Amino acid sequence: MSTVLSRSSNVGAAKIALSLEPDQLWRTMTDFGFGSLTSSSFPGESAGLLTHYSDWRRINQATLGYGYSVSVTPLQLVQAYSALGGDGNARPVSLIKLDQPGESERVISGDTAIAIRRMMEAVVQPGATGSAAMVDGYTVAGKTGTSWKYTPGGYSEDRYFSVFAGLAPASNPKLAAVVIIDEPTGDLYYGGEVAAPVFSDVMSESLRLLAVPPDALPVSAHDGLVQAKSQ
Repeated sequence: MSTVLSRSSNVGAAKIALSLEPDQLWRTMTDFGFGSLTSSSFPGESAGLLTHYSDWRRINQATLGYGYSVSVTPLQLVQAYSALGGDGNARPVSLIKLDQPGESERVISGDTAIAIRRMMEAVVQPGATGSAAMVDGYTVAGKTGTSWKYTPGGYSEDRYFSVFAGLAPASNPKLAAVVIIDEPTGDLYYGGEVAAPVFSDVMSESLRLLAVPPDALPVSAHDGLVQAKSQ
């Protein structure tokens, strides 16, 4: 699983999706909030699109594994990542600061959420697709995404959404963020190339402004106590 995520393998993701019962996959996705409005009450918010599993064909189930056959909003996506960061507990979304957090709803077990975060840390390591999302002094768990845009008549083959979504610090998440670049221009268009660096910059400044303690400071070989002596 860690390799499938770190290498962003569509084949691996499709095989995993096809190994599940359709109702199990659909129920998990709906539990994470896909296909439904969030609690933001934002005017004109879209619910995205997640068709009922009774209408799926095998190809739909396979492509769901790597992000097609479904439409989600950035708010839905960051809400899902927040549930992973909350050890499997999903909380209502609010666009204004709340005095108390909303009532949580468990969508997956805490052990599963922690295991997924650890696997997603491999995505943000040197040589993996999301290495540009690294934040100095902090561990990051996340995932890259690159998709063709849907246009009248089918998917475009030269217009893209480039995505990076992640959590930090991965060891005890405080922030979730989603970066989406709509139709990147130039030679670079993969999520790990154009969205991940933006995530790194935004997350770095946000963690600093909120005074979140680093969890991955470099260890010096000379760390230790030094005793001064007077002559």
